[in-house]
Amino acid sequence: MTSEAARPSEAGTLPDLAALAKVVARQRAELDRLQEKTATSVVLERARGALMARTGCSLATAHEELQRRAEEARRTLLEECWITLGDLAPSGRTAVRPPHADDAADRPPSPAPPGTEPDGEALARFARALVRVGGPQDLARCLLDHLPPDTGAEAVMIFTRLPAGGLELVGHAGVDDVLVEQWRRVPPLSGIAALDALDSGEARWLENTSADRWRYQLIGEPAERWPTRAWLPVTNGGRSADVAIGVLRRRTEPFTPAVRRHLLAAARLCAGPLRMFGIRQDPAIDAEAEAVRTVFDRLPGASVLLTPLRSPSGDVEDFRVDAATADTSDAVGRRGRELLGMRFLECWPGTAGEPLWQGCLDTLASGQPYESEPFARQHVVAGGGELSTYSARVARLGDGLVLNWIRHDPSDRQEQRLADVQRLGNLGWASWHLVTDEVNWSSQAFAVLGRDPARGAVPLAQLPSLALPADMPAVARAVTDLVLEGRPCDVPFRSPAHDGTRHLRLVAETVPDDRGTPVEVHGFVQDITAQRSAELALVASERAILTQQGVLQTERTMAARLQDALLPLPKEPVHLSGLRVDIAYLPAQSGLNVGGDWFSAIELPDGDALFVVGDVAGHGVDAVAAMALLRFTAKGMVITGSSLTGALARLNALLLHSRDPQGTATMVLARYDPRERRLVWAQAGHPPPLLVRDGEARYLDRPFGMLLGAADTARYQESECLLEPGDRLVLYTDGLVERPSECIDDGLERLARAAVLPGAAGSVPLGRLLGALLEPEQRDDVCVLDIRVPGEDERPA
Repeated sequence: MTSEAARPSEAGTLPDLAALAKVVARQRAELDRLQEKTATSVVLERARGALMARTGCSLATAHEELQRRAEEARRTLLEECWITLGDLAPSGRTAVRPPHADDAADRPPSPAPPGTEPDGEALARFARALVRVGGPQDLARCLLDHLPPDTGAEAVMIFTRLPAGGLELVGHAGVDDVLVEQWRRVPPLSGIAALDALDSGEARWLENTSADRWRYQLIGEPAERWPTRAWLPVTNGGRSADVAIGVLRRRTEPFTPAVRRHLLAAARLCAGPLRMFGIRQDPAIDAEAEAVRTVFDRLPGASVLLTPLRSPSGDVEDFRVDAATADTSDAVGRRGRELLGMRFLECWPGTAGEPLWQGCLDTLASGQPYESEPFARQHVVAGGGELSTYSARVARLGDGLVLNWIRHDPSDRQEQRLADVQRLGNLGWASWHLVTDEVNWSSQAFAVLGRDPARGAVPLAQLPSLALPADMPAVARAVTDLVLEGRPCDVPFRSPAHDGTRHLRLVAETVPDDRGTPVEVHGFVQDITAQRSAELALVASERAILTQQGVLQTERTMAARLQDALLPLPKEPVHLSGLRVDIAYLPAQSGLNVGGDWFSAIELPDGDALFVVGDVAGHGVDAVAAMALLRFTAKGMVITGSSLTGALARLNALLLHSRDPQGTATMVLARYDPRERRLVWAQAGHPPPLLVRDGEARYLDRPFGMLLGAADTARYQESECLLEPGDRLVLYTDGLVERPSECIDDGLERLARAAVLPGAAGSVPLGRLLGALLEPEQRDDVCVLDIRVPGEDERPA
């Protein structure tokens, strides 16, 4: 930069304005430099003096100690001075460590990982700027101006804790005036992030708006205005934090480690200025305001003096409490003068949008007093909540309002409770004086009886006329017995209504005089239409259930008899073609319908034995009919010379063309030749037979075969097996192996294990086998053919 000497102005000409401006700028810059130097010296002297007072060291030692701390912590001397002033604590004296002592407790913290350390140059500039800060408001602006751009800060708010436990906004920057007025005072409520940071002594990083709004009440509307926020506690004098600094950002990404370290370091620097110039300054109170407050102190009841707080557009946003009686308490239990200076909606947030709030606005605008309807209000008494009934009155006083609450006495509350009981119970009380003919009904009695109050109450003698003609005699008889004999009545009756018929109930008793003569009747009438409708619906439902149960039981009985007739169960083992056959049929233990399981075990004309086990899908009469059709047709086909596969193919076609085309069935057909001990078998979608030989159990390999009734192109194959003496063959239906929510392979494996005696070559008897496999609540029918080949030492049957 170059400069030129100013040319002297000629006589009678104006001075060079540009040259004068340069001179003024240089002088102003020099003045600012001198002021900053002086302020810096003041901060340095205060820090050295504070260290000398706390440790008892000399001035030179205090200066060396500050320099040593600054070098070890990689801070400037001015930063260290601010931190020293902010860390003052009323503790006893401690010795200053020599500059080169090797005390581990005073060692600086380990250097932060690269990329996470705070911006040292930015902190140094902020420390130099702090020397010109004159109050919390200047501090907020200075902090916002000196935060690096990568922090993304848009606004700063500084709150201090009040003696009563709430918060007061003492400094702000980047926040509009409306928001400042809304958050100037914060009551000690839960869900305030700044209070949470002060109570815990730890910073609160709000980085997820959707989650944070459920935990905290976020400043600003909408809450997404500042998606991320930080609330940093500032300690003062080594005690618990009493100042919270909020940094509000438009950025949505979380705070990086470097930004967090920088904000914490900047907050620590703010502790020194806050301690030097103080935090809170109470406004001066003039004598007139104090006199008004003194008057309110001595007034009985709950009353407050409110001053409107208006927005820049002139609308009333809230009211300030300028005076309050000693009996006045807010939602959190603050009383009397503790409420002074606070906002009305801070003390009673539940009134927002209520008629009382609108009444205050109307009275302020029109000057006409307002009196509310009775309402319930919760207030704190001896640390606990108490609900009472109040009404409020509002009157205008100058430019403000006087609001007082009137607590209703117990009789008023009792009347309100009686009205609530009548409304909730859908009943109304009534009284008839038999001597004076005076009749009194509650408003709810008119509603229950569907009578216009303008027509008046009905005398007791005319009360039966309100019932339907069919119920008039019963009501008249009850009223007569009540009046003449003093007998209490409880009579139901029906009454016509515009929406149909109402079911009502009259309950009444008499009040006699000293001679026992009835002189007054007290009672109530109740609308029991809903109850009666429910009872009638229940009766109709029970009748329908009983009818359905009868139909099902009849169907079950008929199907069971039909099944017994078509499928007789032998009581003793059957001997066929040299084999012993044990047969078991166990119906399901639950349900009203019988199943379609069946068996056949017969000896054919040529001496062979035919064994059939099948299962028709479904239950009831249709299943029994399909079972009978398949059982007799299968036996007839095989007896007349049809092969097993041919019989299955024809049975499939027969089931497809039956009256129930959706019906299906499974089946096993087995033919045994006793001369060669050869078993030829075929199956249609049925589980394979189980062969037990020499103490081992295995399932026969299934030949191909589709479910009966599934397709018209079904094909079937045969398979054969040579049986040996002592062999056991088990044919069964799926009810023996299937269980709910279990794979059928598990059931087959369970059957194979249960059929063999552990450590022996024999097999388990059929009764014991069934007892081990079946559940107490059997869900399906079970049919089993237990076929045994005699051993070498046994005589064939």
